Amino acid sequence: MQIEAVSVGAILSNYQRVRVENVCQRLSLVPLAYLWRRDQAELLDKMIENKVVAIVIKVAAMGLQPKQHLGKTLSEMKEHLHKKNAEFELNVCGEGGEYETFTLDCPIFKKKIVLDETELVIHSQDAFAPVGYLNLHKAHLEDKHLDSSFSQEDMIKDLPIKHSRFLPDELFPDRSQLRCIQCEILQHSKTSDTVAGIRKAEVFRIKNAHSDSSHVWVTNLMALQRDSEDVVELARRTMDNLKELIEPLDMSDLVLVHLYVKNMADFAAVNSVYKTYFGLNPAARVCVEADLPDNVAMMLDCYGNSCHSNRETMHVQGLSHWAPANIGPYSQCVKIDNMCYVAGQIGMVPANLALVEGGIHAQARLSLQHVNSVLAAMCAGCSLDNVTTCICYVTHPDYIPIAEEELERIVNDHTFVPVYVVVPQLPKGALIEWQVVARTELSKPIQVKRNTKCSGSNYTAKARMILSSEGTPLSLALYVYKDENVDVADINLDAVIELLEDTRVNIEDNPSENPDPENKLSIMRIFYLAHVFRFDELYKGLQERYRNTPVALVPVSQLETANTILTLCQTFS
Repeated sequence: MQIEAVSVGAILSNYQRVRVENVCQRLSLVPLAYLWRRDQAELLDKMIENKVVAIVIKVAAMGLQPKQHLGKTLSEMKEHLHKKNAEFELNVCGEGGEYETFTLDCPIFKKKIVLDETELVIHSQDAFAPVGYLNLHKAHLEDKHLDSSFSQEDMIKDLPIKHSRFLPDELFPDRSQLRCIQCEILQHSKTSDTVAGIRKAEVFRIKNAHSDSSHVWVTNLMALQRDSEDVVELARRTMDNLKELIEPLDMSDLVLVHLYVKNMADFAAVNSVYKTYFGLNPAARVCVEADLPDNVAMMLDCYGNSCHSNRETMHVQGLSHWAPANIGPYSQCVKIDNMCYVAGQIGMVPANLALVEGGIHAQARLSLQHVNSVLAAMCAGCSLDNVTTCICYVTHPDYIPIAEEELERIVNDHTFVPVYVVVPQLPKGALIEWQVVARTELSKPIQVKRNTKCSGSNYTAKARMILSSEGTPLSLALYVYKDENVDVADINLDAVIELLEDTRVNIEDNPSENPDPENKLSIMRIFYLAHVFRFDELYKGLQERYRNTPVALVPVSQLETANTILTLCQTFS
């Protein structure tokens, strides 16, 4: 049935707006607003190749002329757009505002839009970049003479479209390399632990002497559960507390949030509250289930920076095949100056939000690929080679060697020190999650202090610090091991903390001659065995040593080796 003399706005609102989103998902595309970092030539080719008919309805750039180019299809414009890209660096997909398009037809449209009456309007006669647009007055829908029995899948089956079921083949061209290890349940003992009293989170602030920006760190913000208190109300009270603690900064200033829940079954309820505290471009986030004390339902630590002039955010929400999808109120990456804070990445198929098939091997490879994709999208030329801090969460110690193997396959000479942590559960039942901090424009070569060791009575510590070529600290990873003959019940907390501090002092024996004041305060994230240390005792012991440093304590099931009892991961801002 044809619809004549109908306004284009009515057609668009009742038909096209709904369909365009579906088209983007089906054709491995996402709305152009989300593709600002994707290879634009590839995107243009994909749209044309997949039979998307879109006409140019506005031009506003050098190399584009209203009378010559308005009304032409992308296919007709392709050669010219590439030519002007070479001459003027014009974005071939118009993502810099060079031009705008209107979609007339697409493989899953059952009818195509035919324009009946248009008007060319010259908005500006600029000699170099004239601005003009088509005023669309009338249009009608026209049948495409399709077989009425065709489903949407039938309509696109012959198109060169990626399908999520083929993703394992892309990850593992040689299928013999894909060894599916069944998910195992980690059996671990945990001494009953509770947190005494009503604890206040620690808040640390720095005011930048060279600008108006401020930094804030909040650590160990706990949601203490009172009797059978509802988890939604508990989450709301905790988020209100966080909002108050970071003042005068607000929630839009947060850069990276670590969210630890005692029971992943509560995550959906917590998330429903969490998302109400953030707007369009929220902080990057890491979420895992941790072995929290019995009376702690959730815990937060976070970093905030009030400087928005040097802030960039990647917040992709559309479904696609090129980038990890966003399944929650967080950004995939937040970039402040030259530092990229990447959200935790799991092995999720971007097109359908399901975990990739193939077990730990496939999840490890895909999640690392997501990290690389986010970094490359955030900053041209950035990759895992720019990483300075890396934390890998797994749900079983047997997965650590597989994670190491996959990391070596991609970056076999990495300078950063991966910290491997075993936790009970990850979001969506994932087996592995990577979280990294990277630096763009990093001076080479990076200085690395390798394997600084200290020994004490029954304990050994090993540390590795990454420095810039100027000697500025970038990151530190430190491990404390017990001797094999020491029973966990006999571990001396004072001796462990003493060794921890001695090792840190030893590795920092040659500080930069001109240390950046911004580096004087940085968060120390300490992962410790929940069945070995009690939170209050460890917190008290560390507070006596690091009263002026943000220390986030995270109780976990196991660390890199059976004898590792404590791991420190420090990122210098």
